[in-house]
Amino acid sequence: MRSHIPFAYASLAILGAAAPAVAADYKIDPNHTHVLFLVNHLGFSNMIGLFSDTTGTIGFDPTTPAASKLNIDVKTESLQSQFAPRDADLKGADWFNVAEFPDMTFVGKTFTKKDDKTGEVTGDLTLLGVTKPVTLEVTLNKSGVRPTDKAETIGFSARGSLNRSDFGMKTFIPYISDKVDLIIETEATR
Repeated sequence: MRSHIPFAYASLAILGAAAPAVAADYKIDPNHTHVLFLVNHLGFSNMIGLFSDTTGTIGFDPTTPAASKLNIDVKTESLQSQFAPRDADLKGADWFNVAEFPDMTFVGKTFTKKDDKTGEVTGDLTLLGVTKPVTLEVTLNKSGVRPTDKAETIGFSARGSLNRSDFGMKTFIPYISDKVDLIIETEATR
């Protein structure tokens, strides 16, 4: 479930033409980054979770998107689901096991541009000590100077999915879905 977060950031490196005209290194803005996951509960609803502590860097080259770089770190302890007893359970050994695995990471490997605003990023997600490839569909929302602080900023939305069992998280499958959907919204500055 929490492994979803890092993927969206990789998308930043994908989209060349709509981005700044020079290669640049960006830092993820944790105050404007939201990493959410949705997982089906007994077929009745989709439980939504959020990771609120995400950091990382993006090396973005708009002229050569394939040369971009992405490194993301998500603190699993920052998991929130709007219900404290469930949060405590999800942080335990049967789920995210935050005591043993305090970090979830995503390292971008392949950046593919589809058009001026969209692309795809595939990278290595490490969750619960297991590393597997994950692919995200990415949209470049905007690139430019943020008026509030005059920082050169890029903003992305990313969507994807994964099977939690691939990372060893098998608790209550099939009652709680194996498939986890990811929603990532982020801004990064330089």
